[in-house]
Amino acid sequence: TGAKGLNLAASDVNYLYRILVKVYREGRTDLLQQYSPLALRRVWKGERFSWFMTQLLHDFGNHKDAWDQKMQEADREYFLTSPAGLVNIAENYVGLPYEDVV
Repeated sequence: TGAKGLNLAASDVNYLYRILVKVYREGRTDLLQQYSPLALRRVWKGERFSWFMTQLLHDFGNHKDAWDQKMQEADREYFLTSPAGLVNIAENYVGLPYEDVV
């Protein structure tokens, strides 16, 4: 979605800012190589959550067989009634913690 893209763009800026501060203040040019891996790990986690929520909440009609339907129902029950499931959704929905730049 647009919101996901905007959040991921802001995340990219966060990592780039934190790396550039260390480059200019501490001379840590080695950190420039960390930018892409840091950003991509967060992007793929965001993509995974988007895919997960689509699978969890949308009815795909005839595109699902009985087994897929039961799996979706079991996931809904777990993630919407379990404290751990609710925490998982909340953490991903508001944004995962940023990794340290070291």
